[in-house]
Amino acid sequence: MNETQYVDFQRRCEGHILRILITGSAGFIGFHLARLLLDEGHAVAGFDGMTDYYDVRLKARRHAMLSQKPDFSASEAMLEDREALDAAMDGFEPDVIVHLAAQAGVRYSLENPRAYVDANVVGTFNVMEVARRHRVKHLMMASTSSVYGANTDMPFRETDRVDTPMTIYAATKMATEAMGHSYAHLYDLPTTMFRFFTVYGPWGRPDMALFKFVEATLNGRPIDVYNHGEMFRDFTYVDDLVRAIRLLMDAPPVRPDSPEAIEEGDSLSPVAPYRVVNIGNSKSERLLDFVDAVEEALGVPVTRNFMDMQPGDVPATWADATLLERLTGYRPKTDMRDGVRRFVEWYRDYYDVA
Repeated sequence: MNETQYVDFQRRCEGHILRILITGSAGFIGFHLARLLLDEGHAVAGFDGMTDYYDVRLKARRHAMLSQKPDFSASEAMLEDREALDAAMDGFEPDVIVHLAAQAGVRYSLENPRAYVDANVVGTFNVMEVARRHRVKHLMMASTSSVYGANTDMPFRETDRVDTPMTIYAATKMATEAMGHSYAHLYDLPTTMFRFFTVYGPWGRPDMALFKFVEATLNGRPIDVYNHGEMFRDFTYVDDLVRAIRLLMDAPPVRPDSPEAIEEGDSLSPVAPYRVVNIGNSKSERLLDFVDAVEEALGVPVTRNFMDMQPGDVPATWADATLLERLTGYRPKTDMRDGVRRFVEWYRDYYDVA
């Protein structure tokens, strides 16, 4: 994208209707992002495989809610099906693709690693191919804090090395970052990779810790607390996350004139319109404090079953969100206890639990 195209795209972003394709639109984050964009008046096309990794009824309910908006349409197919992905693009011609679909779950990657290669590597390759051929103005793709792997220097910065993945899930996400950079360089495709940090909130996935904690406690079961509670996470509320993605949408990276033109701390590539951005709450909090917040929100005791660290897990995560704030003027800020309370309110309402 040249300078004229970049300026034209920014003008379209500022107060104009955008056409956005979201992969994983029936997923936790995709649903929240689509709802935000539709509320702003943009046109959204969803693409989701509706896999049974967790309760498909929850995914169907999310899509049903989005379908109440006239500017939402959806295709149901797997990312590995490139013809279906092409068909979703044809006739819609998006300005932006936000690629959120993936085989999620760090621990499941220990049981079924092939699912991660198929969905996260092959699927992402297909997304990049259609983005290239349809010449989208901005390709945005989800990565994860898991790529920081065995790094111990914190907070994690986008310019840190990421060559010590601890799981196949993390390795596939590292692969998508590398592929994204290659496509950005070869085809001048503006690409932003964002790394998520422990996202939680209403409509969350049943395999996520908060969902498990609430469900187990309300059913009188203990919760598993790994590493005997000595875990720290940068808990990021989902509304903050999708707001950050929306703001980054308006800031596609531009290939720099020279390496010297890149500001210190910026992850912008010296040879491509490509950038990596952390999206986190900029606070590493104890897992036991998170459990205390669940107990407070539920109003009933939580029985803790302390266990050893699981294979592939890391003791702590912590995002440096300075680059996000520099690019957008925004930094996630929802207090963890407020976010947990909102999830519990949603859970009780959705499952009709007194």
